[in-house]
Amino acid sequence: MKFLHTSDWHIGRSLYGRKRYDEFFEFLDWLARFIEIHNIDALLVAGDVFDTSTPSNRSQELYYRFLCRVAASCCRHVVIISGNHDSPSFLNAPKELLRAFNVHVVSSTTGNPEDEVIILAGSSGVPEAIVCAVPYLRDRDIRVVRAGESMDDKNQSLIMGVRQHYADVGMVAQEKIKNCGNIPVIGMGHLFAAGGKTIDGDGVRELYVGSLAHVGKDVFPACVDYMALGHLHVPQKVGKEDHIRYSGSPIPMGYGEARQEKMVVSVEFDGRTPNIKEHCVPCFQALEKISGDVETIIQRIDEQKSKGSRAWLEIEYTGRQIVGNLRQLVEEAVADTGMEISRIKNKRMIEQIINRTGEQETLETLDANDVFIRLLDTFDVEEKERLPLVQAYNEIVTTLHEQDKNAQ
Repeated sequence: MKFLHTSDWHIGRSLYGRKRYDEFFEFLDWLARFIEIHNIDALLVAGDVFDTSTPSNRSQELYYRFLCRVAASCCRHVVIISGNHDSPSFLNAPKELLRAFNVHVVSSTTGNPEDEVIILAGSSGVPEAIVCAVPYLRDRDIRVVRAGESMDDKNQSLIMGVRQHYADVGMVAQEKIKNCGNIPVIGMGHLFAAGGKTIDGDGVRELYVGSLAHVGKDVFPACVDYMALGHLHVPQKVGKEDHIRYSGSPIPMGYGEARQEKMVVSVEFDGRTPNIKEHCVPCFQALEKISGDVETIIQRIDEQKSKGSRAWLEIEYTGRQIVGNLRQLVEEAVADTGMEISRIKNKRMIEQIINRTGEQETLETLDANDVFIRLLDTFDVEEKERLPLVQAYNEIVTTLHEQDKNAQ
């Protein structure tokens, strides 16, 4: 069988308020054609199908239309696991219907590891591969809360829970191999592996409270011949192991990823030995970040204009002089072109105003963690008292993120 590994579609994600449905449509259209051209037998989607737990109707339309198209193609199986952005109950709702199209959805743990082990059979019904489809493991799935435990105790408990869960699923797969013959075992997971690369502004957050909750490559069962991971947006190997990989996000989630080469990964087996190939994903909407003084910014815009660029631009003014009409100058520079301005950051102006009034900093320039730290500063919380407060705050935020709004 030939597998295709992809993840982190984040259908429905916007960029500074700009909807990106055209990009998602073009990517899914390209992916469906890629599957047909390369005769892919099974598609693996390693979590974060949607960007939010309550995807829009248009996001859902793109998702289901794609699945219908793929089900009618050469692709005989699709395996989808949930990510931390997905609603388990939302993905799970059409599970039985999708199974009729050989689309296998594993959105949450059930307490029975067999539910996460899927046997993929050929047209004759003979087993051809085993997939250990482990969804994003939420805190409550893998850890029992105990009164009086320290943060270190919680982190150790989380790591042990993740390790034990993968071990249990691996044991089920090994038992099935005895009955199915020497067929390849593919693992799937959505987590943050130790040493993983991230990019500023990619929206990737810590999945569990505390740095100890980054798992190492040894957490994955030894019986797995290829491990298809999701969550990190940079395509990469884990622990220099060729067969344990993140495919990365197929579309730049922000300007920090604009220069990054996006890809999907195909895996074809010779027995149980994987032949792994990376395939570049085309850029469906160019993003350009331009930084510098006014002269540099205008020059860079002119260069883009000469290329016939239709890029979305993030402008960051870093010059020494205060330029009050920066937006006007930039908008005049892009007039009558296919380029659009997504955001303008006038750092010099903001710095000057903040220095004068201290009141112009907005929530747009801060994240939730910044606001919490500012509160600690405001109330003069001593350094020795901060760590437990920050840890407790992070735990609360993680719990809020993991709530499934569609469950009721």
